[in-house]
Amino acid sequence: MATMTAAQQRAQAKAEYDAFLAACPSRKLLDRISDKWVALILCALGNDDEPRPMRYSELSRLLAGVSQKMLTQTLRSLERDGLITRQATPTVPVTVTYELTDLGRSLQQMVRGIKSWAETHMDDVLTNRAAYDDGAAEQGS
Repeated sequence: MATMTAAQQRAQAKAEYDAFLAACPSRKLLDRISDKWVALILCALGNDDEPRPMRYSELSRLLAGVSQKMLTQTLRSLERDGLITRQATPTVPVTVTYELTDLGRSLQQMVRGIKSWAETHMDDVLTNRAAYDDGAAEQGS
């Protein structure tokens, strides 16, 4: 049996990624990017169709309901995955800005589509939920 180099092993593993398999590492990535705060942060960093750096405080104000702890954790995970960069400027107090990387911009385009779909179809979903709940209530009587 031929020995594979590390690069060949990585290439083989990449070719074998299949999110339907329980052990596939892409499942953890799907879990991460399907988080609501991840989606909203990615959208916020390009809120006006043009990606732009944002300060932590701007993100915090824009994302109603996010706790400081959750925002910090989510930003760190996005930075670790290479989706955003963090730039600290030595001012008093320190100015920290976040910006999408090329990888983050490629994901942001898809996430913005999902966000737009959700906003466009929310009335339909609410109508369907109400109809379903009314039917379930009638069956339970």
